[in-house]
Amino acid sequence: MAHTAPPPGTPSSPQPPAGPGSPGPGGGSGSGSGPDISPWAAGGIMFAGVLLMVDGVLGAIKGIAGIASNDVYARIDDYVFKFNATSWGWIHLVLGVVIAVVGWGILRGSPWARGAGVGLAALNMIANFMWLPYQPVWAVVSLAIDTFVIWALCTGRTKPVV
Repeated sequence: MAHTAPPPGTPSSPQPPAGPGSPGPGGGSGSGSGPDISPWAAGGIMFAGVLLMVDGVLGAIKGIAGIASNDVYARIDDYVFKFNATSWGWIHLVLGVVIAVVGWGILRGSPWARGAGVGLAALNMIANFMWLPYQPVWAVVSLAIDTFVIWALCTGRTKPVV
């Protein structure tokens, strides 16, 4: 007979009442650290780590292309955030390498990586928004990836914020 998984947020079997020293409702240690992370949130966090690594590699590729040749990207005459392609290349290369390292840290479960991932994804969104006229498709793809990463890293938490 086929088994179906319960909807997210509902226990798979009735939980006994939690007493002192017994596991909490989420299967945690009962030490007040809050419920364990749900499989849905864990999957989103893992996917965010993979996306950060992919976005970091894409950023490094954008950077290498800009550094290698000044003619790779469109030249913009009247743009407020005008840099030459080499400057944008270095910005994207450095940001891409750091983002990929943070993505690896998220996959390894490093405690510092989630906060750094949110901050770097936000910084990468700003950089890609300013870079939008140079390569609109790449910039929009990176903006979408960073939006999901910020959402996934902010919604899946293992203990209460307050």
